Amino acid sequence: MHTYSTGDKIFAKVNSLTSIETELPFSYYSLPYCKPDEGIKKSAENLGELLMGDQIDNSPYRFRMNVNESVYLCTTPPLSEHGVKLLKQRTRDLYQVNMILDNLPVMRYATQNGIKIQWTRDLYQVNNNNEDYIINHLKFTVLVHEYEGRGVEIIGTGEEGMGVISEGESGRTNSFELSPDIEVVPCSVKYDSETMIKLHKYDNITSPSCPLELEKSQIIRQQERVSFTYEVEFVKSDVRWPSRWDAYLKMEGARVHWFSILNSLMVIFFLAGIVFVIFLRTMRRDLTRYEELDKEAQAQMNEELSGWKLVVCDVF
Repeated sequence: MHTYSTGDKIFAKVNSLTSIETELPFSYYSLPYCKPDEGIKKSAENLGELLMGDQIDNSPYRFRMNVNESVYLCTTPPLSEHGVKLLKQRTRDLYQVNMILDNLPVMRYATQNGIKIQWTRDLYQVNNNNEDYIINHLKFTVLVHEYEGRGVEIIGTGEEGMGVISEGESGRTNSFELSPDIEVVPCSVKYDSETMIKLHKYDNITSPSCPLELEKSQIIRQQERVSFTYEVEFVKSDVRWPSRWDAYLKMEGARVHWFSILNSLMVIFFLAGIVFVIFLRTMRRDLTRYEELDKEAQAQMNEELSGWKLVVCDVF
């Protein structure tokens, strides 16, 4: 459990880009996103993340505990032809961004067929008609719970018997822990690149109202500069740290990846078939060798019992 005081910095992490249409993940920084000042660093924290194939990296998204703000992140260089083609391809393949804050997946709410659905992925681009638009502004809502510490007595044993070594503090003041339901609302905003490029990272900006009309959205076009911004709002919650995963475990509407299951089964059967064929060939070769040895031994025995040895008993 991590507790934060007011103003403490919290950095979000980014996972690999994934799609519900294809099975191949891509690195987050394979697309022209803002990079951290200290460089890209791998941030896998446990064996499960490695086994799941996650590519968790650090990110420039910085939050300050209980500080509501809307800040500027960066402006990309003019998009090249290759970059535009790559962005549009990822758009049409429905690739999504996965973000993590304090080991909690960032969720996005969507309404489908009148049902409110929770997603742990942020739809990273929108597609309308023949134009593609990139999401360059994220609005985070982070729930926090005030830390409730309790006095703890540390009891030790020694030569003189059991006794109280020290007594813990009654609690940490002005400390908070992150609760579940870290929500993000993505939107696309068309900024004036000449004005935005004069800003520095984490400078405060005016918060845009999301969602915006397509005319005010950032289109993916060659030689176009894309400015990335985000805003964060902290809201107090009554959910304590031990229960913060309940919201994720109760998520509904998950899609069963039948193609992945079928693909895994086909690979298993194919590899099992190869092993079985190799085993049969090895067994057949060994049996053939043993049969040849038996034939040689039988032939040698027949040679020893030929000629005068057949009548040796009658002669003597």
